Amino acid sequence: MPQVISTLARVDWQRMAAYTIRSPKQALINAAIAYFAFRQATKAVRKVSIYGLTKTLSLLWRYMTGAVIRHVRRAPGTGVVVQKNIAKMVKDIEESMVTDIPGESKYLAIPEHGMTDEEILAILNRRQNEVGIDWKSGRASGAVYHGGEKLVELTNKAYGLFNITNPLHPGVFPGLRRIEAEVVRMVLDLYNGGPECCGTTTSGGTESIIMAVRAHVVWGRDERGIETPNIVVPITAHAAFDKAAEYFGIRITHVPVDHKTQKVDLKAMKRAIDSDTVLVVGSSATFPHGVSDDLEAISNLAIKCKVGFHVDSCLGSFIMPFLKEAGFPEIVCDFRLPGVTTISCDTHKYGFAPKGTSVVMYRNKQMRHYQYFTISTWPGGIYASPTMAGSRSGAVIAGCWAAMTKMGRDGYLQECKDIVGCRLEIQRGIEKIPELYVVGEPSSTVVAFASSQPVNIYGVMDEMKTRGWDLSPLQFPSALHIACTRLTVPVVVDFLNDLRESVSLVKANPENYSKGSQAVYGFASTMPDTTIVDEVACGFIDALYAI
Repeated sequence: MPQVISTLARVDWQRMAAYTIRSPKQALINAAIAYFAFRQATKAVRKVSIYGLTKTLSLLWRYMTGAVIRHVRRAPGTGVVVQKNIAKMVKDIEESMVTDIPGESKYLAIPEHGMTDEEILAILNRRQNEVGIDWKSGRASGAVYHGGEKLVELTNKAYGLFNITNPLHPGVFPGLRRIEAEVVRMVLDLYNGGPECCGTTTSGGTESIIMAVRAHVVWGRDERGIETPNIVVPITAHAAFDKAAEYFGIRITHVPVDHKTQKVDLKAMKRAIDSDTVLVVGSSATFPHGVSDDLEAISNLAIKCKVGFHVDSCLGSFIMPFLKEAGFPEIVCDFRLPGVTTISCDTHKYGFAPKGTSVVMYRNKQMRHYQYFTISTWPGGIYASPTMAGSRSGAVIAGCWAAMTKMGRDGYLQECKDIVGCRLEIQRGIEKIPELYVVGEPSSTVVAFASSQPVNIYGVMDEMKTRGWDLSPLQFPSALHIACTRLTVPVVVDFLNDLRESVSLVKANPENYSKGSQAVYGFASTMPDTTIVDEVACGFIDALYAI
């Protein structure tokens, strides 16, 4: 600042004013050019301060080459060729997904006459049993957070009892209102929320995150007068934060992580915060690597910078609060951290509730009010809703309540011991495979691993798939992960044996694994023009609705 003042003091303001009077048009052009140059220089300095010079130059090169490719794609000949290749990739995806089953009818319109119960249930049973990954044998990474057959039977009964209920109408379903409030309070208790803390249920972790971002955006506007808010998140934070930023039209800054630990770079996060920042984020734990950020340090940073702090514990859910009691290193990820303003926790993961339930928590009611939507001028009456949806299913909330009260703290504690113990056993086994290394410092139920050259990690995934395993592919860096569940616990030895054999096969026969997943993820990670990858991803989603 002293240097700036000193520079301004040396400016010949009288001469500048005289020039402006003589040539107002040119002066205006010069001012516009100077303003543009200043804005670009400011952005460049900010990026260098966050990412460092080398990474910033790499990002710039990727952006420029991507822009060139996008321009070339518009050329008549080249564009047609690229689109044909994209169309072929999308067609291959659809053909792999949509298959005709002999004797199975397709229902493209409502039947002219209603079907019998027996016919309907027979079709549903057949479709439920269509062959896919054998998740029941514990060979799927995450996906199914199973609490046991008896618990499923109980939650199904609870679901059936509340099948037609809707929280939008508390006067019609007062018992459901009480159940939902108790679900929120039980989760708050798990995360050390005091009497002033509060929350709501949502349809899942993505909605919980979107609601937390909305609350902070409205808070920033109403309390601090911020018209162009931004949020600062680690690059490893869940993609739901990017979705929220896109939905609300706000800027999101991705902060790099430490190469060794995969925890957010705190210095870079501090430099990324500016006067328009309304929220910083930390994970407990991250989806890619199962790593917990330094939440205590982020909490202190949030207090110092006077911004909100969201802890994403969607994956950690009912695992992280029990770590210390289960004999593992404690990760404090709750309202004991004074800077925390919101927390997301998925009850439908390690809480074993039916899919479609999560809880977003707030430090106080005032902050929760910023999540709500209300309108008092609608001809249909005064309308208010807590989350994105209007009508919601009371059945999943009842199933969630049933799961939590059936499991009890002792049940969740035992599951924490078993599942985190399972992850540790897998992690130690991976560390004994010379060609592999563990990515980051896992603290929960997920372990990610990458390979040294010449072993192709995506080839390992393909070979494991032939053995019935469904692992999650990662990128930046190229890696795989397995999210352990209670179904993984009894098959740890099988997993490690298959993994060792798969690595040996890929190492011995690299040419056999140059296509498949390697072709897809190798292409995605090196393609500067991300719109090509986006088009293929949209094709994948389209295929979900193809018949």
